[in-house]
Amino acid sequence: MNNEQILILDFGSQYTQLIARRLRELNVYCEIHPYNKIPAIDGNIKGVILSGSPHSVREEQPLKPDLSTIKGKLPLLGVCYGAQYLAHFYGGEVGKSSNREYGRANLTFADNSSPLLTSISQDSQVWMSHADTILTVPNSYKTIASTHDVKVAAFKIDNETTYGIQFHPEVYHSLEGTQLLKNFVYTICGCTGNWTPASFVDNTIADLKKQLGNDKVILGLSGGVDSSVAAMLLHKAIGSNLHCIFVDNGLLRKNEFEGVLDSYKHMGLNVKGVDAKYQFYEALKGISDPEQKRKAIGKIFIDVFDIESKLDKDAKWLGQGTIYPDVIESLSVKGPSATIKSHHNVGGLPDYMKLKIVEPLRSLFKDEVRRVGKELGLDPNILNRHPFPGPGLAIRILGDITEQKVKILQDVDHIFIEGLKTHNLYNDVWQAGAILLNAQSVGVMGDERTYENVVALRAVSSTDGMTADWCHLPYEFLAKMSNEIINKVKGVNRVVYDISSKPPATIEWE
Repeated sequence: MNNEQILILDFGSQYTQLIARRLRELNVYCEIHPYNKIPAIDGNIKGVILSGSPHSVREEQPLKPDLSTIKGKLPLLGVCYGAQYLAHFYGGEVGKSSNREYGRANLTFADNSSPLLTSISQDSQVWMSHADTILTVPNSYKTIASTHDVKVAAFKIDNETTYGIQFHPEVYHSLEGTQLLKNFVYTICGCTGNWTPASFVDNTIADLKKQLGNDKVILGLSGGVDSSVAAMLLHKAIGSNLHCIFVDNGLLRKNEFEGVLDSYKHMGLNVKGVDAKYQFYEALKGISDPEQKRKAIGKIFIDVFDIESKLDKDAKWLGQGTIYPDVIESLSVKGPSATIKSHHNVGGLPDYMKLKIVEPLRSLFKDEVRRVGKELGLDPNILNRHPFPGPGLAIRILGDITEQKVKILQDVDHIFIEGLKTHNLYNDVWQAGAILLNAQSVGVMGDERTYENVVALRAVSSTDGMTADWCHLPYEFLAKMSNEIINKVKGVNRVVYDISSKPPATIEWE
């Protein structure tokens, strides 16, 4: 698709995705791979970045990548753990910091003759986050930056385009971090910055035409940005050979099935609506565990698609709106790890389904999907729609699922979302919704005592969902929403507002 790229080797840092985001913002395509699963190095890879890590190079079994096809052959930048690895295992020494080096620091020396540090200020603010520090470097290493507490804040290896830095250029607190990354990818790696929405659209449509030929594709639409943009790309590539299915799983927002189905038809898509809500309610009966809910919903979706695909015996592919964060969160740096959440659209299909998978958006972050959608002329009502979880309201109802609980939450959610739109707050929020808690509280309505449900309102700001902060919505607005919900939705007598950020919390409650 895109000929030039930067390879990012991940050692488990919470900041690894930020490195990728910064490079994408520079219109440079990059991919993240676990440090121990390095892809074949070909002429398309212009440079490699080693990420930071919560681990130490001084551990009994440190994370050790095989750099035999990279170091000295391609431009290489080690960040934090990556820099310490390049120092420690090639003849230098890394030891425990006398003080844990975390937070803002300022460079006291920056060698501006180094291509990596061109246009970097002598007192540039950087962000440190490490418990170890480089004590000595090999003789062939030249120190090119220092701070008051860190002598080797950056180095270069003689006769190689190999660099190491002990700070994090990818975080906003490193005020000239973007300039440093720009120096690395443009000047040192020679990237041209040709990764744009327009180039993505052109390349993807050409690739899809080549990949699919005259084959028919079935794609499940959700009403969200991801599946809609995937559908438009496929539609431009194969036209009427794309058959879209929009399933009413009974867990959508109020009136969403009819409204979104109408929007798709106006976009010229070949789309069929399938009412399967009672199949989903039956499958979810009595299930309270969030992971089991997701799996039950995923299974019914597959069952529905299996039935629909058999109605069209010529279909050979299943299209999916999988995006890059889904892929990243489903990978593990050190083998099997604790699953935060399973993604129903990552990991393939059961053997009995004979469809191959096509995922046009697999390499994009959420904000990039929106930019591509805008390039394609996607309806603004869908393009600017907040993200909505694949399992729908099932993971916003804590505890078991019933049709009555779904109706209560749909009514609450509708008041909240329409309120955001009416008060011109919707576009200031990245994602919003309501959660029906598995708890009741005492209340008073008129002269009567009530014992009814509690709902939580959630609104966050974010770029791509990898991190998020809670939105500081006006108190007057929240008071109005609480009053309207309690007065209009039978079964709710208390409204609370979630002020948790991600991390440590997740955006969804389940």
